[in-house]
Amino acid sequence: MDGRITLVSSCLLGIPCRYDAQSKPNEEALRLFESGCAIAVCPECLGGLPTPRPAAEIIGGGGEDVLSGCAKVMSRDECGELHDVTREFILGAYEALRIALSCGADTAWLKSKSPSCGCGEIYDGSFCGRLCEGCGVTAALLLKNGIGVRSL
Repeated sequence: MDGRITLVSSCLLGIPCRYDAQSKPNEEALRLFESGCAIAVCPECLGGLPTPRPAAEIIGGGGEDVLSGCAKVMSRDECGELHDVTREFILGAYEALRIALSCGADTAWLKSKSPSCGCGEIYDGSFCGRLCEGCGVTAALLLKNGIGVRSL
C-alpha cells in the first residue's frame, strides 16, 4: 500500500450496520482496512439513523438532487408508510466528507446500490427492487468534493 487513506463503508468490513442489521463483507476492503490504509464509515449511522432501520430509497432523482433540494430520501416502514429521512442522509454525508477531509482520504470504497453510498446505480425509489443510474447522497457529495468513489 502507498500510505494513502481510503474511506470504506463499514458494512463492507463486516460491521452489521446496514438497514437490516447485516453486513456485506468484501475481502479486498477487509485487506485494505487490515493494512491500516482505510477508515470505516457508515453515513446512515453517522446521520443518526438506528440499526436496524426501514429500507430507504431516493425519490425524485439521485444523490445530487437530494443535495440540491430537488429529491428526498424516504424510508418505508413495515406498514408501507413513507417517512422522510433526507435530513439524516445529508447529515451523514457531510460527516463522512468531514472524516475524509480530516484524514486526507482521496478515495472511498462504498457499498453499491445504497441510497447513501451507491455510485453508478441506485434503487429507483419505487421500493420494488428496480435500479436506475445515479449515486447515493454520500457518494455524490464525495465526488463533488474531488474524492474518487468506487462502488463494491
